Amino acid sequence: MSAPDIPADVQAAADAARERLDAHTLEIIHWHFSEATGCPFWLERRSELGFDPLKDVKCFDDLKKFPLFEDDWLRGGPVRRWVPQAYADKPIYVFETGGTTGVPKSRVAINDFRTDYEIFSDTLPDEFFPKGANWLMLGPSGPRRLRLAVEHLAQYRGGICFCIDLDPRWVIKLIKKGWTEHLEAYKEHCIDQAITILGAGHDIKCMFTTPKLLESLAEALEAKGSSIAESGITGIFSGGTEFTPQWTRFATEELLDGVYMTPTYGNTLMGLACSKPVTANEGYKISYYAPQPRAVTEVVSFDDPRVTVGYGETGRVKLTTLTNEFFVPGFLERDEGEREPPFAKYPWDGVSGVRPFHELATATTVGVY
Repeated sequence: MSAPDIPADVQAAADAARERLDAHTLEIIHWHFSEATGCPFWLERRSELGFDPLKDVKCFDDLKKFPLFEDDWLRGGPVRRWVPQAYADKPIYVFETGGTTGVPKSRVAINDFRTDYEIFSDTLPDEFFPKGANWLMLGPSGPRRLRLAVEHLAQYRGGICFCIDLDPRWVIKLIKKGWTEHLEAYKEHCIDQAITILGAGHDIKCMFTTPKLLESLAEALEAKGSSIAESGITGIFSGGTEFTPQWTRFATEELLDGVYMTPTYGNTLMGLACSKPVTANEGYKISYYAPQPRAVTEVVSFDDPRVTVGYGETGRVKLTTLTNEFFVPGFLERDEGEREPPFAKYPWDGVSGVRPFHELATATTVGVY
């Protein structure tokens, strides 16, 4: 595919964003590899790298000198090896990420989850996500970042967040055992919690949920003679690889009845990538843009993860996280998609068509959420 015709003003903004990313990269490298502030994990590995990050990293592209980040580094402890020296005395959170069997991967956090969602808050239209409105968190709970992040988002916008109990590890076990009846009962248990909260007079207008749970909620409300809109919800933000143009069109035409919905793509390592506005004119295409310079997503060659594919071409999603709390250079996600060009609101590369990486897709289990 030929390079897209990027408008001059967008290109100028993209060039400026790249300069900010290069400068930010240097700051983060010096933070994590300096004795006074650095992360014990990276300080210990510095001598094994074959180069000196403090001298040899001068821009974002220089991060290719690092080996790919191995997710097994996050399995097991001691978890404090990921806490930067500068934050040693701060209250530390730990969140599980990925995987539903064996030793979970853990990510430490202090304020990143709050910062990420405060940035995201600025992208939400007040018309549909009114300031002061209460929220429903209809998604995974327990040791997962998402629950606390959505709760903080509600509080940051002046509201109160109501949460349900949902254990995705139990869902995966039910699927693997083939206990379809139990799986359906557990899904109904989660939806019943949501409907009870929505019907309790709490004036909830905003919601986080996932595509599967949104569909199940809409069906359950319809069976009771109601709907998402009639329950009082005006704005939904959602996320998950189930978000396809086909599903988005179905949700818009059949489930939402005018309720605003914005897709997101994120995880415990990255934060939250916002989507370009989804329109019928573009076939409900969904393009995500990471929160640069705090996180960067690239679409890279299946054969060489150091090589970025051309615009419109397909590759694997590679994540780099660049915050004072957490440094992840070159983590290959379990997703693939197409590289998208910058646009006015997010003047850097994006990714569309996000779906499970084809070599892993057959082994990927997607539960009720």
